[in-house]
Amino acid sequence: MGDLKEAENNFFECDGITGLPNKRLFFDRLSQAIPLAKRSTAALAVLFISLDCLKLINDTLGKSNGDELIRAVALRLKGCLRASDTVARPGRDEFMILLPEITLPSDAAVVARKIFGALNSTFRLHDHELFANACIGISVFPDDSEDASQLISHAYTAMLHAKVRGKNSCQFFSAELNEQAFHQMVIENSLRLAVIREEFFLAYQPQVDLRTGRISGVEALVRWQRPEYGVVYPGDFIRVLEENGLIVSLGEWVLKTACLQGRLWQQSGLRPIRMAVNFSARQFHQEDMTEMVSRVLEETGFDPGLLELELTESVFMENLSSAIDTLHALRKMGVHISIDDFGRGYSSLSYLKHFPVGKLKMVEPFISYVTIDPNDAIIAQAVVAMAHGLNMKVIAEGVERHEHLEFLRALECDELQGNIFSHPLSPEEAGRLLAEDRRFNSGWV
Repeated sequence: MGDLKEAENNFFECDGITGLPNKRLFFDRLSQAIPLAKRSTAALAVLFISLDCLKLINDTLGKSNGDELIRAVALRLKGCLRASDTVARPGRDEFMILLPEITLPSDAAVVARKIFGALNSTFRLHDHELFANACIGISVFPDDSEDASQLISHAYTAMLHAKVRGKNSCQFFSAELNEQAFHQMVIENSLRLAVIREEFFLAYQPQVDLRTGRISGVEALVRWQRPEYGVVYPGDFIRVLEENGLIVSLGEWVLKTACLQGRLWQQSGLRPIRMAVNFSARQFHQEDMTEMVSRVLEETGFDPGLLELELTESVFMENLSSAIDTLHALRKMGVHISIDDFGRGYSSLSYLKHFPVGKLKMVEPFISYVTIDPNDAIIAQAVVAMAHGLNMKVIAEGVERHEHLEFLRALECDELQGNIFSHPLSPEEAGRLLAEDRRFNSGWV
């Protein structure tokens, strides 16, 4: 009898079409999350989502297709969330999402952008390809209210304001937070257009062999020539590209452009040098990543042995076995691997022995203090000694001052990169510098 009662309760708390929680169960979970958020001093957010296509689909293609679309949307929404989040369907063309224990209100805007990205692809239902546009309203605890009913009501009100702005709009209930989200949305839309309009370009910063003083390679650095704003640097847009997935297509363009440039330098008679290209975790974990790298190398005719992919440590922390397989596949091609920003955020070094990594790149802020902070000096010495013990090279980036140069030379650091040698250069400027084949020393700035 108890099992039957429990099943009955579950039935009345779930949406019949999607199996998601209904409005009553969502309210219960929100009511339970608020006291937990108070005790932990964390924030939480409620997202109210409205689709603008369901009525048209029901009227033209029939309710069965409309229901199928709702189920497909529900699956994509769940794919944007953590296990601790809740997505519910209160009815019709609406969904609600609870994001408990978020660090900042802006985290809710990140999820909203993920949702827009997930809904951006067409839905294939039987013989039809359909689009699902949405508007999202967001309320935040404790800024907007500490009451569950009011948080839902505020999120709904914000969603209505989003509808006034048009399809695929997001609105915070708070005016201040909405201004921040609007700015972020403008950036994202501008970046989408920038990819289409080819507003990105590459600059190349030399890397110098500390023993010979010769340029051993260059790092390809992406820049955004934003109309009416000028040049925008990666720190201001890469995170947004990673969140909305555009980093994948841009990353392939960067790799191909860099390899083409390296090939052009060789064809002009310059000696072959290594080309370092950054790869984000999202790029690295694409299923066809190794095929893409192989295709780009074949299309450009660039020597795989001259390509070095710079990966951050976060790449190695996700799906360890898959990462190992991918890295070995890249090494089998002849491509070299280096770890960028080494030492930022991870304490375990055991992964180093599992991967075919040839170089560690010491993080830039760390280099700035090696001659000031004795602890940083000791850590730098340990990094170089460990890397050499594992048959890896070490490159220090962000070298700006002579005392940093001499300190790293004394440690027998292998390579240096920084403005003490050269700022990032245009392809033409870099080509002229390579043609000079200058040997740098400690007295050259």
